[in-house]
Amino acid sequence: MKAISPKGGIRDPKHASRATRTAGRQMRSRLLDAASRLFKERGVAGVSIADIAAAADAFPSQITYYFRTKEALFVEAACRDVLYVARAAEQNAGKQLSPNDYTRSLVESVMRTDAVGFFVEAMTLTRRRQDLAPLVERTVERLHSEGLRAYAAEMIARGWHSRLDPETSARRFWAITIGVTIEGHAMGRSSEDLVAEMLRLLGPQADVAADGARLRLVGAADSAEQPSSDNKEKRQ
Repeated sequence: MKAISPKGGIRDPKHASRATRTAGRQMRSRLLDAASRLFKERGVAGVSIADIAAAADAFPSQITYYFRTKEALFVEAACRDVLYVARAAEQNAGKQLSPNDYTRSLVESVMRTDAVGFFVEAMTLTRRRQDLAPLVERTVERLHSEGLRAYAAEMIARGWHSRLDPETSARRFWAITIGVTIEGHAMGRSSEDLVAEMLRLLGPQADVAADGARLRLVGAADSAEQPSSDNKEKRQ
């Protein structure tokens, strides 16, 4: 049943509900954006709920309403950031023309950001806050499943041969990424050093299928041997 608005019009409860959900999503997104920026600059201990609320043009009570605690907001922001970076890395890698360039693009897109380091801090935090561990666990599984989907699709579409099965390659990529990030940050290494170490540990991931290369060469040779219609006309 539709309600009557104070001005005498008919108000659709479903429309009001959708508007409320949309406003809620927008507020959550603003809070996450502000929190992500501040946490990366100052760390979780150096940022207060009031700081985040001020940066997002919100009230502190809205943070506790949507996220309950500052630590929960920290973990969710870190999980969101690493998933965004992973998706962008897959898109960039998909534009490359060789297996080696594909791997290098993935590594550079991921390791030249601060998203993985942010996510590692969130993983560490869950050792003391086990109530936040399920969000990290779901994020890790999404990294693996979406990485598997993207990698397997590229192998099929390009006709490349993966040196390991796609699931192992996807899981191995993120395991090495997290390990290299932890060690590199502890040692104060640059992003260039992290990229080089990642590429060294990953090694070649896939090869161009020999049959595919041969077929392309044969096709090109056949095209070269066949005179064009213009040449045929000239000969006649």
